[in-house]
Amino acid sequence: MMDWTDSNCRVFHRMMSRRALLYTEMVTAPAIVHGDRGRLLDFDAGEHPLALQIGGSDPAELRQATRIAADWGYDEINLNVGCPSDRVQSGCFGAVLMKTPDLVAECVSGMIAVSPVEVTVKCRIGVDDQQAADVLPDFLGKMRQAGIRRMTIHARKAWLQGLSPRENREVPPLDYPLVHAMKREFPDLHLSVNGGISDLEAARAHLTVMDGVMIGRAAYHQPWQVLGQADLLWDSPPPFEDARQVAQAMRPRIIAHLERGGRLHQFTRHMLGLFHGQPGARGWKRTLSEGSGGGIEVYDAALAQLAPVEA
Repeated sequence: MMDWTDSNCRVFHRMMSRRALLYTEMVTAPAIVHGDRGRLLDFDAGEHPLALQIGGSDPAELRQATRIAADWGYDEINLNVGCPSDRVQSGCFGAVLMKTPDLVAECVSGMIAVSPVEVTVKCRIGVDDQQAADVLPDFLGKMRQAGIRRMTIHARKAWLQGLSPRENREVPPLDYPLVHAMKREFPDLHLSVNGGISDLEAARAHLTVMDGVMIGRAAYHQPWQVLGQADLLWDSPPPFEDARQVAQAMRPRIIAHLERGGRLHQFTRHMLGLFHGQPGARGWKRTLSEGSGGGIEVYDAALAQLAPVEA
């Protein structure tokens, strides 16, 4: 979710669910060590519970980045070993690390040693021509031996040559049975499944086997249908009854953002799908897109595109 799940996005998503664990964009360890740490790591206190997602492959650098991030108070530090992005491969991290599990084990062992919160791993079932049924249990076993207790498994292989990042989310077949089998093989690990899960009904089905479910793009593009009802998975009432209430609750946040010199688009680009499938959704999306450089009057005009609330 690089370039998507920034702090503004997470503030919006947290409005809809008190319980879901949110993840940052992936931040590289070199950027944390050498870059603008405030810009990369700052977040709104209301975003908790929040996991910092790190990319990297140098054990010493990851250890240093984890030690630095500890001061920010994240609830979890996650090492991404699943992203197939070209930018990620060129930096020798992400899904390509599935080929070097011993290196990943060294990385996470060092991270655990300096982290005040739990270190977790997100991976694929394998890459390229690897036999997933052989590679995945070996990978999980080495992570467990290194001290990892929680992992998220994207139920597809990553093809590092010949497929774009988008195609890697759609073309390789999903293998949920293999991921479910890993829970049976590693009952002591907290295992979540990711990939191709687009609604809460599918999530509930996976939760009969798995400990958790990660939903990415469906939660972004259809936030009300996913996040707006997510707390029901914990048998807790959602914070709002409908998407319009969420939009109204966001209005003061957006005004404060504008008063600090921010741009409307920095919030509303994450909100285009809030009314997905509802009357007026097209007008809401068009008004926000066309008026992205405007002020709160554009937001109010977008709200006016929605169908009137029935008495």
